[in-house]
Amino acid sequence: MENKENPWKTISNTHVYENPWIKIEHHEVINPNGNPGIYGKVCFKNIAVSIVALDHENHVYLVGQHRYTVDVYSWELPEGGCLISDQEDPLEAAKRELLEETGLSAHQWTLMGEIFLSNSVTDEKAYMYLATELSQNKSNPEDTEKLEIKKLPIREAIEMAHNGEIKDCLSVVSLLKVPRFHQF
Repeated sequence: MENKENPWKTISNTHVYENPWIKIEHHEVINPNGNPGIYGKVCFKNIAVSIVALDHENHVYLVGQHRYTVDVYSWELPEGGCLISDQEDPLEAAKRELLEETGLSAHQWTLMGEIFLSNSVTDEKAYMYLATELSQNKSNPEDTEKLEIKKLPIREAIEMAHNGEIKDCLSVVSLLKVPRFHQF
């Protein structure tokens, strides 16, 4: 990526709110045009991970759950996070999340890339993994997760991402990257 000089100037940074997952900051700034302004920033304490778990028949596993923040039922890839403060490796977090949410483990892991999920207001970063050579174990979801598992052909899941049936940003981007990393 090209390195350019930052046109923003921070005058002050006030800590507004914090919980175990996020911290919210209020910034007084001078914007790129030289005018005073404000900026709100949500700082995440986790790095997000998503997993495209693909079996030998090119079926992928989706997780369905009701998402409190948007008050809708959402089909997504298995996802989760690793605490930055614990310095957990994102790959290890992905392995843990896949097992926890689906009961699956994988013998082959491929990093498909990293992205920022909403860089206009947050610093949340995500890693996207392709997991293959799967084996079934027992799932162990967190008490905040009432999950439904759906297994379907990868082409169908990619179509769901294209037509808006899957709306979760990290799931959409991860699914659309699969053809670069796996032939089906």
